[in-house]
Amino acid sequence: MERDIFIIGSGQTPFGEWWDKGIRELADDAIEKALENAPCSAIDIDMVIVANMLAEHVSGQAHLGSMIASLLPHQPPAIRAEAACASGAVAMHTACSMLESGRARNILVVGVEKMTDADNSTITSALMGAADNDKDAPSGITFPGLFGLIASRYMHEYGLTREQLSCVSSLHHAQAMDNPNAQFRSPAMPDQVSASPLVADPLRLLDCSPISDGAAACILSTEHKSPLRLAASQITTDTTSITGRTNLTSFAATREAMEHALTEAAIERSDISTVELHDCFSIAAVISLEDLGFAEPGRGIELYQHPDPAFGINRSGGLKACGHPVGATGIKQVVEIGKQLLQSKKQWGLAQNFGGIGATCCIHIIENLSSTHSHV
Repeated sequence: MERDIFIIGSGQTPFGEWWDKGIRELADDAIEKALENAPCSAIDIDMVIVANMLAEHVSGQAHLGSMIASLLPHQPPAIRAEAACASGAVAMHTACSMLESGRARNILVVGVEKMTDADNSTITSALMGAADNDKDAPSGITFPGLFGLIASRYMHEYGLTREQLSCVSSLHHAQAMDNPNAQFRSPAMPDQVSASPLVADPLRLLDCSPISDGAAACILSTEHKSPLRLAASQITTDTTSITGRTNLTSFAATREAMEHALTEAAIERSDISTVELHDCFSIAAVISLEDLGFAEPGRGIELYQHPDPAFGINRSGGLKACGHPVGATGIKQVVEIGKQLLQSKKQWGLAQNFGGIGATCCIHIIENLSSTHSHV
């Protein structure tokens, strides 16, 4: 980072099915919560960055920058960021760039998505906009199908069993029970995951993140300080279609973003005590742990079979159990890491948010300056 950037306020709505609220209302709820715990007022916000993927398809609403900025009394300049399911983290990255440039001192970053108003066919088609319309869509494949292919290949290469994979969603559900904002706060035992309806072989219903409504917001500042400092913000990309990949069981964008983020933060991988992974499907969590370097290829599942209490993985419940309103997810991950660091008094946490099949990956590393280990 060229400048110290602090998270000075944050908030989110519970994720779930909000039949009585639209995009404007959900965003307003998250913004109000972020401002409540910030040392600045709404009028001090210099810019708004809005993350959203699906508003045109589901709500018939584009131009979200202006809409969300109008929720503030002075309607500051606003930008919309879209990078499929990585929209939230890309909005964060955009805000960091603007703060580093000096064009703003306090930026409100809002991620919002309203998904439950559309039928499954509409949502499935809209989400496929994150894939390659020329190379992937003509086959009729969907994202569950794409990740089903990846899971099948992974099982073939490394011997992962269906029963082992079920440990992923089971752990995420167990951890979501302690999160009041989670969409699903009920347990899912491994045998229940394995027995849930087949979606795209070998993936079952409980391997898949849900359709969700919700919003998350945070205020980033170079003017005001807080215990939470953004130590790294990195974005990388890969081919949109898996037909351009040489390896289906590893996402190069995640590996590259992780190395850049560690360098920017000037820390070691072993310094990180908690991570929020992009588990859009259970197999994605396993692969991400390996790509981030926390496990060797083929051994990511071991961190789910034998969890280390000192190393948190998706303590919020992840996308699977907390919910996945796609534009809000990347911001919610950063908000959650901040909460976890302050609660645990640990120093370093990491959020990994990707779009498509790892076609865009964004990683943020957050430092807790109030940690007993911090020297800042």
